[in-house]
Amino acid sequence: MSRMAAGLERAGFEVCNIDYASLDLPIAKIASERVLPAIERCFSPSPVRIHFVTHSLGGILVRQLVANGDLPNVGRVVMLGPPNQGSELADVLGRLHLAQDLRPPAAGQLTTAADSVPNQLGPATFELGVLTGDRSVNPVLSLLIPGADDGKVAVAAAELEGMKDFRVIHTSHTFIMRRRVVIAQTVCFLRSGAFAEQEQTLALCDPWEAR
Repeated sequence: MSRMAAGLERAGFEVCNIDYASLDLPIAKIASERVLPAIERCFSPSPVRIHFVTHSLGGILVRQLVANGDLPNVGRVVMLGPPNQGSELADVLGRLHLAQDLRPPAAGQLTTAADSVPNQLGPATFELGVLTGDRSVNPVLSLLIPGADDGKVAVAAAELEGMKDFRVIHTSHTFIMRRRVVIAQTVCFLRSGAFAEQEQTLALCDPWEAR
């Protein structure tokens, strides 16, 4: 997320780029024991509103923190490639008996089942914009995902009830956050609560556009 962070700083935002380990704990514990303390360290005293830009699992962690009541000052949120309705890849992993003891705890919670964490967290209660890709660098994985996908998450699975805006970008899951158009659209949403419809509007949000 370093390029995204740099773009947001150029756009005038105070940025805290949070890293977290995601392989050894379930989602609720990652959110409360790793992400929330990092947020509190970054923003003290707490500002009136904190915006979030997340990639993949990060979107679910923000939803978890909001559901817990831990983010009363959440502002606008842009999620990149979020498995908001779970991931078919997590379904497949769950069916591989060999991987039962090897898969990360959070992975088993990201299935498309009705009782999975993403599907139990409910609709967005904050201003949410979702950007997701429809290009894959791994055609084998894409065969396991119905419809258009970014190699990890189906386009349809990225949507969430209550979101304010949604866009599909021609890019893959892994590199979506590095695309200049994605960074510009993120700036637009954080500023206005909507993605840009016109190229001229998008250019005004591009941190690297000559002024």
